[in-house]
Amino acid sequence: MVDLNDEVADRLSTVGQRFTPNRRAVVDVLEQAERPLTIAEILEESDGLAQSSVYRSLVVLEQAGAVRRVVTEHEFARYELAEDLTDHHHHLVCIRCGTVEDVPASEALERSMHRAISAIDEMTGFHTHHHRLDLVGLCRRCA
Repeated sequence: MVDLNDEVADRLSTVGQRFTPNRRAVVDVLEQAERPLTIAEILEESDGLAQSSVYRSLVVLEQAGAVRRVVTEHEFARYELAEDLTDHHHHLVCIRCGTVEDVPASEALERSMHRAISAIDEMTGFHTHHHRLDLVGLCRRCA
């Protein structure tokens, strides 16, 4: 199995960037997180990183394909490691508080999704590479 840090370093090098200590710190925080995090949450979990440094690191890591931005209906984006560096999952997005929770992808759900995607591809001529499923509603706390 490929080491996460080696893979991130390789991805950064393909876009002409280095795996700096600040970028490594951001990756470490995201690796430990159980859900996508806001920049403020990344700052809370990291020691001594400046907000501007975290922002710049996330931009570069996203460009390199190591980090994915999760868009919510709120003003703050959330970030997680790119899915091909972790396990395939989906999200629950709360429209009231903005919380995003990871949901594991069960085999039954994935089989159903693949059938639906195949039907859509056949009907439209689209060629799907991968999928994301975000369920948008109210979390347990806000419901």
